[in-house]
Amino acid sequence: MAHARISAELPPDIDPTKAPLAFGERALPKLNEELRAPELLTRQRALMALCDLLHDPENVYQATQLGFLDNLKILLLDSDSTVRQKSTEALYIMATHNVGRHGFIQNRVIPALAQLLDDPVDICRKNVHQSFEMMARLPEGALDMLQADLIPSLVSKLKTELDEIQELILDTLANCLCLEASDALASGAVTILKDKLAHPSAAIRSKAAWVLLGIGIHPEGKTTALEEDIIPVLVSLLEDPEPEVQAKAAGALMFATVTPQGRYSALGAEAIPPLLKLLAAEASEARLSATKALTMLAELPEGRQILLGHLAAFERRLSDPAEAVRRAAEIAIRVIKWTP
Repeated sequence: MAHARISAELPPDIDPTKAPLAFGERALPKLNEELRAPELLTRQRALMALCDLLHDPENVYQATQLGFLDNLKILLLDSDSTVRQKSTEALYIMATHNVGRHGFIQNRVIPALAQLLDDPVDICRKNVHQSFEMMARLPEGALDMLQADLIPSLVSKLKTELDEIQELILDTLANCLCLEASDALASGAVTILKDKLAHPSAAIRSKAAWVLLGIGIHPEGKTTALEEDIIPVLVSLLEDPEPEVQAKAAGALMFATVTPQGRYSALGAEAIPPLLKLLAAEASEARLSATKALTMLAELPEGRQILLGHLAAFERRLSDPAEAVRRAAEIAIRVIKWTP
């Protein structure tokens, strides 16, 4: 489904070609001084030059050593929208490099960026969330975001943000909630994610299921998913038109069926037929998750009885190109054939 994209175009009165670009690391100390200049145009041009220079990883390292992060944190609250846009862009570029991400942690950049969650300029918020998403890929970065109490705010923003930014938030949450889900659960994340499973955007449906997978790793997450009646919704997504949505729904269902209550809920929602279809899915992720979810359902006498008639489907997976799927199929066959 097509939707508007956030534009990074600068205002028509800003001409980046007039930015006094210098080259090499010797340019950075001068730009760092210009970021503190009282003249707005000087700050704008310095930021434009900085964004160009930061595409070189060596300059990212030099910028972190020279204290750019502290100056950029100050500029995040500048009254000029162009300064905020280019400051968030510079930080996002730095966050794409490992040295920049570690600099974020050491200089407490995440709490500073969080001050722009309600910025009126779309591109500023997008840059902020792109930085968060990059940080969450690093375990230390995800932990830093949890410690900054950022999760409740991100969960809340899922209700109001543009679709493009919602995708970034879901990616961020997926990586953070694998570590800790209590703040998200207390913020009503499961209810909000349940709504997102019905979103017109396949990307958002898929990513919402991925976040639920992360929540399902934790015991309290499994309990909340049952209370919110998430499992029937995940079962319906196993037949979504988009294969990526199917795969992520199967993954979330795999964790949701770890408990006996989850298995009975999935069995009652008739999860077995669509999961059996996914055993032959093109994506190995979908085949693996479906195999593991069906193994969970085979723990129930009723599920085992049904699956005994479909052993051939699991035996075909014994020659699957993915080793993980082959191992999962071996386990599934043993569980299905088990007799008390």
